[in-house]
Amino acid sequence: MNQMKNRLQGLTLLDRAFTAMTDEELEALVAKLPEDHRKALDEICGARDEEGFSEPATRTVAVRSTAARGRLNGGLEQITTLLCDPCLADCVEALGDHADNPTEDELLDVTPALVDKYGLATVRLMMAGSVAGEAAASVALTRLLKHDETLALPPVEHEEVTVLPPPTADEEIKAKRKAAKLAKKADAKHRREQQARARHGG
Repeated sequence: MNQMKNRLQGLTLLDRAFTAMTDEELEALVAKLPEDHRKALDEICGARDEEGFSEPATRTVAVRSTAARGRLNGGLEQITTLLCDPCLADCVEALGDHADNPTEDELLDVTPALVDKYGLATVRLMMAGSVAGEAAASVALTRLLKHDETLALPPVEHEEVTVLPPPTADEEIKAKRKAAKLAKKADAKHRREQQARARHGG
């Protein structure tokens, strides 16, 4: 029960951190990502073109929609992992020997440089993603995200999110139709075989 409670609290923090990030901050973060990360992000978020989304604004709508749908099925965490991977790598490097389970003070020592490089919203998202991923330092990270003067998340402000249909909707419909057609063929074949056996038996 405790584990489930911690999991839900972690996801709530992650959702708050993602929601608090403005579209401009999200687009600036994506622009700095390695190309393979950006392509993976676009694929998760349903880009039809192999090259991904051509317009940052279109990508932002898709990312937010996928995150809204993915709060409980892992989609939000996947997005966060891709968005925060470079920031997390720098954080781990800066923490050095303390990276596995840093204290609040150790985290506070390294976060200013990360905020300068990636922005406050990204550092908050990275920290919330670590809590949702049940990092050893989750307790310290949670306290910082709730109470630190700089790192604390802003109060929740609910906004209507445009939820797009799942990117695989067309494929799912096609797959269902194909499965239905195959089932119909198999059923017809089965009936023919039964009739043949009946005739043969007669």
